[in-house]
Amino acid sequence: MASTQSLLRVNSRITSKIAVSARNAAFIRPLSSSRLLLNQAPASEQQQEQKSKKGFPFLKTFWRLTYGSLIAATALTAYSIYDTRHPADQAKPDPSKKTLVILGTGWGSVSLLKKIDASQYNIIVVSPRNFFLFTPLLPSCTTGTVEHRSIMEPIRSVIRNKEAHVTFYEAEGTSVDYENKKLTITETDNHDNSGSTTKVLDYDYLVVGVGAQNSTFGIPGVQENACFLKEIPDAQKIRQKIMDRIESASFKNLDDEDRKRLLHTVVVGGGPTGVEFAAELQDFFEEDLRKWIPEIAKDFKVTLVEALPNVLPSFSKQLIEYTEKTFKDEKITVLTKTMVKKVTEDTVTAEATKPDGTKEIVQLPYGLLVWATGNAARPVVRDMMSRIPAQKNSRRGLLVNEYLVVEGTEGIWALGDCTATKFAPTAQVATQEGIYLAGLFNQLAQADVLESEIAQLENIARAATDEASHKTILAEVESKARKLRRTRSLLPFEYSHQGSLAYIGSDKAVADLTFWASSNFASGGRLTYLFWRSAYISMCFSTRNRLLVVMDWLKVKVFGRDVSRE
Repeated sequence: MASTQSLLRVNSRITSKIAVSARNAAFIRPLSSSRLLLNQAPASEQQQEQKSKKGFPFLKTFWRLTYGSLIAATALTAYSIYDTRHPADQAKPDPSKKTLVILGTGWGSVSLLKKIDASQYNIIVVSPRNFFLFTPLLPSCTTGTVEHRSIMEPIRSVIRNKEAHVTFYEAEGTSVDYENKKLTITETDNHDNSGSTTKVLDYDYLVVGVGAQNSTFGIPGVQENACFLKEIPDAQKIRQKIMDRIESASFKNLDDEDRKRLLHTVVVGGGPTGVEFAAELQDFFEEDLRKWIPEIAKDFKVTLVEALPNVLPSFSKQLIEYTEKTFKDEKITVLTKTMVKKVTEDTVTAEATKPDGTKEIVQLPYGLLVWATGNAARPVVRDMMSRIPAQKNSRRGLLVNEYLVVEGTEGIWALGDCTATKFAPTAQVATQEGIYLAGLFNQLAQADVLESEIAQLENIARAATDEASHKTILAEVESKARKLRRTRSLLPFEYSHQGSLAYIGSDKAVADLTFWASSNFASGGRLTYLFWRSAYISMCFSTRNRLLVVMDWLKVKVFGRDVSRE
């Protein structure tokens, strides 16, 4: 009996252990499977991420670079705007320093002003306009593609951000006394009717960068009847006349001859300015005027007149042919080898040379005549040419040497369109000349400082009693003298042609670019047009100009050009 009971106890214990083990097993199995599922899920996600990384690594890198670049560009733009709007305090004029007078606020003068160390001179800027004008986009202003204030940069915002104070006079240089180093200037825009104010400025150095005025080549009627395209008022006048002629042609009582004449625009000059204006005007008609004033469509016409055998003579042959073909497709008439002889109130008389060499007289009735060719010397330049004996034989402008010093003078330099050089009268040439002169004047200032330091050291050396100190000072003098000789060894100006650009209409442009010494790259079409736009944006004077021009282009793309008269 006892043995039976003990056996039952053992069995019950074994049974209870088995039950407990079964319960534990039942509890553990689901827990293990859930852990397994949890461990498997991240593994599959990681595999997918790895696959995606392997599949599109370039796109992810490109995206990161893109938004990183956008953030960096936004930060730099914001800093540039803030820096321009919050200029630092400037050093006051120092009577002991030399006076540098800069005539003009064009490409050459402003490039010089940007690069020169203003703390080394007392700088005076004299110009009849108190702004810098980005002239390559001036044809776009005539049709409202770009507003005129978008390509103007106030000159006071330029001089206010220099290291030292720069004086500006809104006046015109009238005469130069090169022997006594005196410049006479006259106030140009007198609003209070108190009479013109004249000042005489003393200078040590004078830079003449007044540009050129329009040349009519003595052709009768051009000055009285043509519109020119060099300044903002010219673009505004053309813009008003375009709409004036169109609105006048809309009257019902005009006959066909008068309508055709009013809607015919003649552009004289096949250079970049004339070509771009003709292209902009035809775009204006095709993209905007045709929609809002459809009744003028059959009579609207643009004619480009060029005396040379082809347009854009500075471009390569294939680009010239491409431009002329594009103009033909755009229905712009191109008359080459055609020289204007006379202009009346409503007719251009020209002499055309036929392929066989014979000549014929061509009559071109017009509503608007735009003269986009020829440069002539301004009055102050003519005055200098008449006073300086070495300039007597010059006809186009001031003769300068390889350092841009005006021939027959000392302490006078000239740059840009007012000079008679082997270089073309372009903004690119004037800009490089301005940068060159800035470096030259910085060198001259550094040489003056070295001369002063050498003189002081020589005086100290004479007073020195200790032989060791005397030798040390003389060694320093010799070191500065060598540096002075290097500083005074000025290099002549050398022009580096970077290429030419021109807009030819229908969202197309041509580019004749120079790489290295002798490699040229010619391109034309819509991709070149994008390059043309990006290049002009990069060349704009300030961040403000760049943003305004981009906004103007976007505005025209969305809303079209403004067809109001004013």
